[in-house]
Amino acid sequence: MFIITELKSTIKVDPSQFNKSLAEVSKNELNKKLANKVLHNVGLCISFREVVSFGDSCILPVDGSSHTDVIFRYIVFRPEISSLITGKIKSCTRDGIFVTLGFFDDIFIPKDELQHPSRFDEVENAWVWEYPLEDGAKHDLFMDVGETIKFRVIDEEFVESEPTGPPETNSESTSTNTNTDNMKPPYKIFGAINESGLGLDSWWTQNSGEVEDEEDDEEES
Repeated sequence: MFIITELKSTIKVDPSQFNKSLAEVSKNELNKKLANKVLHNVGLCISFREVVSFGDSCILPVDGSSHTDVIFRYIVFRPEISSLITGKIKSCTRDGIFVTLGFFDDIFIPKDELQHPSRFDEVENAWVWEYPLEDGAKHDLFMDVGETIKFRVIDEEFVESEPTGPPETNSESTSTNTNTDNMKPPYKIFGAINESGLGLDSWWTQNSGEVEDEEDDEEES
């Protein structure tokens, strides 16, 4: 789920920080620059790991600061395709389920990747797995907001941010807000729960408990 990526950047050190070690300043500056930001085709940056090497430093007369190229390693969130992750249901729509990990919210499970058959309950605003019983009846298993859910990563999507133009006039503010609301996240994960053992934890813990009860009954008889 987390990987260590080697990156390169230029560190600017203000004269007021010349008394500090370059390694310490680099760590602070790189975390300010990268922490909780998405790098295209890299992932969500989490935390600085270590410096690999420093290049030559130069002081520019314009600002008096030193500028140093640095190669470093950074901890990045980018789960592998087909890996299993556990999160919590954030919201449900007719298109599918949105999942959060607490530090990352852009996870989507499309309706076609849910357990089959499933339906969307308009009243509860939740997806429901119509679990088939042996007698042909169905037992509704709701996927409610806040429930713990295990899913498999099936795809990922990176979107490059586009430059924003000048502020719109008041007459065009409505369309501007609409475009902002429809902006795609820079990094999105797609998941699936259409396998045995995936979905809500409560589904499978309950089923395993029922199997154990049946085995105990058979031993007693």
